[in-house]
Amino acid sequence: MPQAAILLINFNSSLIIPAIEDNLKKKFNLISDLIIPDIDLRNYYSESRDQYYSTKLIEFSLNKYSHYDKILSLTDFDLYVPVLTFVFGEAQLNGKAAIVSAHRLYPEFYGLPQNDELFISRLIKEINHELGHTYGLRHCLDFQCVMHSSSNVDEIDIKAEDFCESCRLKIR
Repeated sequence: MPQAAILLINFNSSLIIPAIEDNLKKKFNLISDLIIPDIDLRNYYSESRDQYYSTKLIEFSLNKYSHYDKILSLTDFDLYVPVLTFVFGEAQLNGKAAIVSAHRLYPEFYGLPQNDELFISRLIKEINHELGHTYGLRHCLDFQCVMHSSSNVDEIDIKAEDFCESCRLKIR
């Protein structure tokens, strides 16, 4: 069975790790190793943005953990790429590595009460979306498909945790 590294980079929601591991096994047939990497985060931080550069964090994961079939980094840090204000995540298309930020997935970020069920649903959707890219999937036009592009949490909430039939067939 293919192996995935789950890198916890300042990820404080460790209680939901079993749900994430179960999702990886069911959706992608991946068994996972949990890793807390030794990383100097100053190299990835933009003081002017108060965010971390997701592409460089992906490069770090590939340099250190390329022996895994897939590498999923999870963080509570706010992420960016230079052309966007923020990203929920980023992945290599047809590659090994993806990163997902939980930062903007918490309802509390928007001044709403804590809602663990909603948070977990959003996180699983973003994990599935970014890992879908590593399997070669591009953004899907089906609003219900997890591969549909999301620029805000409302769009994440609308879609399902699963791939549409067309995307599911492309993964296999």
